[in-house]
Amino acid sequence: MVEELEAYRGELTGYCYRMLGSYAEAEDAVQEALVRAWRNADGFEGRSSVRSWVYRIATHVCLDALAAGKRRALPMDLSGPADGATPPGAPADGQAWIDPLPGSDPSAAAEASESVRLAFVAALQHLPPRQRATLILRQVLGFSAREVADLHGSTIASVNSALQRARATLADRREGVDGPATPAPGGVRRILAERYASAFSRYDMEELNLLLHVDATLSLPPYAKWMRGISDIEAWLAGPAIGCRGSRLVPTVANGSPSFGQYRPRADGTGYEPWALQVVEFSGDRITSITAFRDTARLFPLFGLPDHLGAESDLTVPA
Repeated sequence: MVEELEAYRGELTGYCYRMLGSYAEAEDAVQEALVRAWRNADGFEGRSSVRSWVYRIATHVCLDALAAGKRRALPMDLSGPADGATPPGAPADGQAWIDPLPGSDPSAAAEASESVRLAFVAALQHLPPRQRATLILRQVLGFSAREVADLHGSTIASVNSALQRARATLADRREGVDGPATPAPGGVRRILAERYASAFSRYDMEELNLLLHVDATLSLPPYAKWMRGISDIEAWLAGPAIGCRGSRLVPTVANGSPSFGQYRPRADGTGYEPWALQVVEFSGDRITSITAFRDTARLFPLFGLPDHLGAESDLTVPA
């Protein structure tokens, strides 16, 4: 039973991440769920599949965590877009931010990647917890209405009603926040990511502008400031963020999307220092959002990124 339960750790982590918006909290929730399952394995009567049983336990762990916690968010959940030419102000340290999710194959089906994209995870946080669980279980993980009803101890009718309400809420948020998304095929994302990494390292504003969707966003957790539109993003990069000129980008993967560890040049010219984890998201053949997470001390080890780059480093384009 231990080995059978352990086989679900990966998919349970993805489920708990969507529920909680935090990779660290998701890992803790999965560990707690598996410990509870191991302790109660003798009581498993086989009236449902092992998968449904362990998801029921994980759901209760997440619901308990959400009952005591604060809703996680991205900067665009807190305020309207800001002028790109102005500094970001003080960090919003009291805010609980959506965390990036390490890994997930960027060459996998684009539709699968959509279910862990930052905007989708942030939108999920606006749903009541049980609605959130219902939508993820039904729409993302493919559980039947009967399975979810048994998991919640409710009826099929209530599950279907919760799913309908959850879908309506997400549709309203998508239209109001980032517009309808068209998943980009894996090959398109890879090419766009290569062009973006090359253009950013050269600080080629003309090329960057060509890659961005007209309503693209750039956000900077833990700062509440965010920008929408090519002109404000360019104003930010050419103004307050001019110190990013000459950065090196080391490729990684976050939330199923090509992403980068950004290293800025040291003032003394001795190499490059960690600056941000850039998560880049796509729709069609354009970049729709760049989220630059500044907590490099915590995130870079999690993503296997080095703590500095030497002066001769040139790692700007993913293989």
